[in-house]
Amino acid sequence: MRGLLMTERNYDVVVIGSGPGGLAAAIAAKKNGAERVAVIERDVEPGGILLQCIHNGFGVEVFKEDLPGPSYAQRFIDEAANLKVDALLDSMVLEAAANRLTIASRGGGIEEIHAKALVFAMGCRERTRAQVRLPGTRPAGVFTAGTAQRWVNVEGFMPGKRFVILGSGDIGMIMARRLTFEGAKVERVLEIMPYLSGLTRNYVQCLQDYGIPLQLQHTVKRIIGEKRVEAVEAVAVDERWQPIAGSEEIIPCDTLLLSVGLIPENELSRQAGVLLDPVTGGPFVDNHFHTNIPGVFAAGNVVHVYDLVDWVTEAGFEAGKSAALFAQGTLNKPEQIIAISAGESVRYVVPHTVSLNSLAEQSINLQMRVRQPIEAPVWVEAVAGGHQITRKALPYARPGEMVTLNLKSETADELRKSDKLVLNIFKR
Repeated sequence: MRGLLMTERNYDVVVIGSGPGGLAAAIAAKKNGAERVAVIERDVEPGGILLQCIHNGFGVEVFKEDLPGPSYAQRFIDEAANLKVDALLDSMVLEAAANRLTIASRGGGIEEIHAKALVFAMGCRERTRAQVRLPGTRPAGVFTAGTAQRWVNVEGFMPGKRFVILGSGDIGMIMARRLTFEGAKVERVLEIMPYLSGLTRNYVQCLQDYGIPLQLQHTVKRIIGEKRVEAVEAVAVDERWQPIAGSEEIIPCDTLLLSVGLIPENELSRQAGVLLDPVTGGPFVDNHFHTNIPGVFAAGNVVHVYDLVDWVTEAGFEAGKSAALFAQGTLNKPEQIIAISAGESVRYVVPHTVSLNSLAEQSINLQMRVRQPIEAPVWVEAVAGGHQITRKALPYARPGEMVTLNLKSETADELRKSDKLVLNIFKR
């Protein structure tokens, strides 16, 4: 790239991605003193995945309103435009370093973007058939749930008439309802785990309310069909996810949708030298969403996959504010760093570290997911040096529903005697 003739631009803060996390970061950067702020978006319009999410359920936390995805996104698109945030649309980032990006666009060609601070907000992508290793033929009619969502909600195309959905992720359950609205028949939803992988509210509102059956501990053993999907062979699995002989069932259908998990999109993060958590697939971050590379921040589903867009927005606000302060040289340097680790029943916790001087100024939310569902009242606790710092009660804990524990500023003094905080979740 260095041998090509390139134009150059200079900014205080540059955000990659214009979804809810990216737009929030750009707005917060502007509001916190960054004069020159840009958002780089590979699509032809800002808004990210929200533009195809025409169902309600967005904004309850941020706006205290129940909005469809495009309406939620438009509020931030308008605010960013009013704040004079530069939108570099239809632009692809080719190279990423700590304070420099190389981008390519239809209108501008190859450009070099210099920034005092970067916010990575690239979001996440869906797992594909190849990544879950589904055997069988390779006919037309196998799609990810998000692809089907865009076809139906944005392009106006129906991908099929008779569906089986593999995976009980939120997009899959929402599409089960959406396809039913459009006159399709959703035969059933198959989930390999013994529990739901999405939100309970989506199970109730999208499956139960429309009589769509969910089979737990079931998967697709084989896809059947030559030119087009004709059926799938479903099978029950044991606790080791191995097929149970004799439980096979042929389910006629013309389309198979996959809702089998989301992966934080961190190719650019790796290129820039950002360290990634092997559990979340996203960057290691502190309470400012600062990565191990000075001046590089990350927010939203690129860090870990959220279940509420409102939480993505809140993360974007913090990352954007912190990036602006870094660009101005006023972001407080950590005086003492506390490592956060996953304890009993906890799969992971974000952020990975907390600065004590930051905690002394304001409370910090710790967000986590459990390994297995606990269908009983639970305690969520934070322990340092063998002493409980704080705890809260919940009626249950499920992998598909993120758990948040607020670490209050008054706990900073107690944490000065320790360098590690452990999060546990257990039955009351």
